[in-house]
Amino acid sequence: MAKKRCLMIGAGGMAGGWIRTFFPHFKDRMEVVGLVDIKEDVLNASGDFLQLPKKARFTSAKEAFDRVEADFCTIVTPPWVHEENVMCAVEKKMPILSEKPIADTWQACINIYRAVAKAGLKMEVIQNYRYNATMLTVRDVLRSGRLGQINYLMGRFADDYRTFGAWGEFRHKIPHSLLVEGGVHHLDMLRNLSGSDTRYIAGWEWNPGWSSFQGESNALLVLKMKNGVQALYEGNCNEAAVCTSWHREYYRAECEKGAVTVDSDLVVRVWERAQGRLNKMTEVPLVQPKYTGHMWQIDEFLTWLDGGPQPDTVLSDNLKSAATMFAAIVASGDNATVDVEGMVTKTTTFA
Repeated sequence: MAKKRCLMIGAGGMAGGWIRTFFPHFKDRMEVVGLVDIKEDVLNASGDFLQLPKKARFTSAKEAFDRVEADFCTIVTPPWVHEENVMCAVEKKMPILSEKPIADTWQACINIYRAVAKAGLKMEVIQNYRYNATMLTVRDVLRSGRLGQINYLMGRFADDYRTFGAWGEFRHKIPHSLLVEGGVHHLDMLRNLSGSDTRYIAGWEWNPGWSSFQGESNALLVLKMKNGVQALYEGNCNEAAVCTSWHREYYRAECEKGAVTVDSDLVVRVWERAQGRLNKMTEVPLVQPKYTGHMWQIDEFLTWLDGGPQPDTVLSDNLKSAATMFAAIVASGDNATVDVEGMVTKTTTFA
């Protein structure tokens, strides 16, 4: 297949990681032909790394979309400018690979979904946590049927970010910091492991008066999935005891014939029961895919563009994870149980 041309929106921070760490693995399948960043020093540092001519470097996304011929765009910018960038891509009929979350507000998610759907564009949203070896292994155990039906799921993310800036300065300043920056991954993972979508969500987010955050840094949530599976989520940016932080979160699936767990030691364990007593505990070897995380998703996106299978985290699917996250914020603010399925149906049913 012909090498794909990429217009890269974002050049620093996480985008710098894409450019320097992820994209080089796919140099035989794609190349960055245009680069955008509002900071000229960042733009030029990444532009020099890519050996891009000056005419292919832009501080305006709109100008870049107008002037660059590309087969797809990658959006790795702060969430509050995702909508603006997506609309530029829609205008140019350009497929989109975007970092999570879809956008910073539910209304912006609605606008993006409807515009992309009407244009008939391919868009995938990054949910790299799904494609770590540990989580792929847990998912495989659950899908194998070895443990029978799932009863409920437990997900826990906790770390000590009590010092301002310990989780990146901007996260200590934004509203709903835990859910927008962390829960977007964890709630998606609960959907992924359950094999279903969220029907209802209830619970609270809050910020202890002594924390280093301006926004909400804790959450306790209960989810009811469409297939009847229940799920619990504990999120804590102020942990004082056992930390289960990034890529070391604790998950447990309680099932008909036993349970499967993964903890901060990154060991997947299956616990099987018979006649009311523990039969055996088995440590499961981790799957070893060719790519994990972001690179898994870049690979499958490029394959999709070449006519391959549709990825799991396309926009229409990821909208359900975004709805779960924004519904959690509403549930907390209104002390209510929120109909997540209704939010999605209302968004996807339009003229």
